[in-house]
Amino acid sequence: MPQPHRPTRPALPARSARPSQRAPRPGGPAGSRAGGYRPADRPRWGVRLAAGLSALVLGSGALGHAVMTGLDTGIQRVDPFKDMKNRPQAGHGVNFLLVGTDGRDKITAEEKREYRLGGAPCHCTDTVMLVHLSADRARASVVSLPRDSFVELPAHVDGSSGKPHGAHPVKLNAAYAEGGPQLTVRTVENMTRVKIDHYLEVDFTSFMKTVDAMGGVEICTAKTMKDPNTGLDLLPGTHRLSGGQALQYVRSRHVDGASDLGRMQRQQRFIAALIKQATGGGVLLNPVKFKQVSSTLLGSVRADRGFGSEQMLALGQAMRDFTPSSSEFASVPVGNPSFPVKGIGSTVKWDEGKAAKLFQALRDDRPLSPAPAPGKPVRRQPAVPVDVPPGQVRVQVENGTRIDGLGTRVDSALRATGFDTTRAPGNGASREVKRTVITYDPRWDRSARTVSTALPGSEMRAVRGQGRTVVVIAGADYRKVVAVRAEDPYQGEFGVVTGDQVVCGGS
Repeated sequence: MPQPHRPTRPALPARSARPSQRAPRPGGPAGSRAGGYRPADRPRWGVRLAAGLSALVLGSGALGHAVMTGLDTGIQRVDPFKDMKNRPQAGHGVNFLLVGTDGRDKITAEEKREYRLGGAPCHCTDTVMLVHLSADRARASVVSLPRDSFVELPAHVDGSSGKPHGAHPVKLNAAYAEGGPQLTVRTVENMTRVKIDHYLEVDFTSFMKTVDAMGGVEICTAKTMKDPNTGLDLLPGTHRLSGGQALQYVRSRHVDGASDLGRMQRQQRFIAALIKQATGGGVLLNPVKFKQVSSTLLGSVRADRGFGSEQMLALGQAMRDFTPSSSEFASVPVGNPSFPVKGIGSTVKWDEGKAAKLFQALRDDRPLSPAPAPGKPVRRQPAVPVDVPPGQVRVQVENGTRIDGLGTRVDSALRATGFDTTRAPGNGASREVKRTVITYDPRWDRSARTVSTALPGSEMRAVRGQGRTVVVIAGADYRKVVAVRAEDPYQGEFGVVTGDQVVCGGS
């Protein structure tokens, strides 16, 4: 049935720039001291001035359009909505279908060797994400759709052979191979009942160029990540990835046993880091940098005819107040990760009930992440990612010094950070311990590393047969416990995480 006519609304209405309501400090920086201003003031005032001028340029319609003039010419256009009927009803906010394609045919021979991109391109989707920008432009919800999802393709004409096909089951990434962007949009809308407003298609080349234009993206990992298929090789710690390295990171499927589901978590973590880089790294507050990144992105993607420089400018304006906590990430709830289908193989079967609730939340423009408990403050302190969640680590604290109450202080600090302490600290065999010691059973070495991360500078000692409880012998060097968090936290029935939970250093 045709949908009733609705007035056309701007894709991304720009919010007017808000003048600062903060009064300048008396005297200003130059009057702080006789003979000039303090050196420490220079960066702070410089940033404020740059941010103010940039917000003015990007917030002003005329100047903003002047900055973005001419960027539309490089966009490759597709028409993913052509002749589509019986589409879902439009909701509130704006929905993007972000598709990553296997475009290795555009990669140079040198890049193919360096980033392990050999083989023939499959002309299919490597990544499918539904991105919802809330109507108030205060939240972005990103839902990953597994590329191996079991789907029923609607009847269509094959894009390559021109042969008509009836409805038939496939994996989701085959929709693009059989019918390109249009069949991909139709299939996703049929499965989710979420109306797609814009379509963006990124291949390997455009992905690498965009990351490089942003100056790279910072990723942190709590464990070694090595994938011989992509060449990814990261030690635990923080890394700034170039475009090629970032491609290895988001493509790797053999880092752990989670395969494609683990890869989607890494892709989400990467997008959170990308948002942090854009909002906190000066991209959105620097007109020249913003145009450079936008030009790189728009010049190397395929998009629907309704998305161009005007929408890119509005998107930049909308995200000016974003922080990592403004983004939230989820994957479609899975009922069976290995659902066998004759002639297709193993597919990912969604949990239909939970998936329906998830997509209903998008249609209703509601947050996916659970609201904090009434009266409970939201904790946003920086935390170091660890492999094992602190809540799963049992800890016994002993005082290895003659400092009264040290064991109790350490026990309380570890418990406040989330560790499962015994709450019964005792005295160690020696009271002359200078450096804090962590003893652990080698079978629970990952748990011990989580404790060690919370107590930087501590010494780890393996003790066979000690059992699952990790023992902390507090030494005279103890100063504080560093906050830690699980690298892949789980929240709520949809497994939603917010960006500040998965980027380096918290919010």
